[in-house]
Amino acid sequence: MRRRWNHGIAACAVLALLAVGCSSGPSASPTTSSPTPTSANRPASPAKLSIVSPRNGQVVHGTTVELKVILKDAKIVPATTADIVPDEGHLHVILDDRLISMTGDTQQLIGDLTPGQHLLKVEFVASDHAPFDPRVIAAVAFEVKA
Repeated sequence: MRRRWNHGIAACAVLALLAVGCSSGPSASPTTSSPTPTSANRPASPAKLSIVSPRNGQVVHGTTVELKVILKDAKIVPATTADIVPDEGHLHVILDDRLISMTGDTQQLIGDLTPGQHLLKVEFVASDHAPFDPRVIAAVAFEVKA
């Protein structure tokens, strides 16, 4: 049986994620968490996600790094909808606990990096922008040197 998610809750989750991704003032929260429905309302996904580049522990020289991910057992779809399918969604890219991209691409350049340690996470999320349960997420730590 395929379970549908309440459209009102989906809209709130999308707006919360967009607010985090679009805000840039000093009052912006440095986290990507948002109110989400209980896990009983979220489907599981067969997806497997891995970050190929940058590698965990890599030292990057310069201010840009190329992100490359591999997504298996699922596909990226462009439409946003509350009609959730466990093997369809898109990617949220999170750098240092800030949502920097919502994308359908498995490769992208991340620029304007400052020197120091960084934590990069990529999450495969459902078409309503909310996570699956359990979450489909990969993370790497890397260092930028000028």
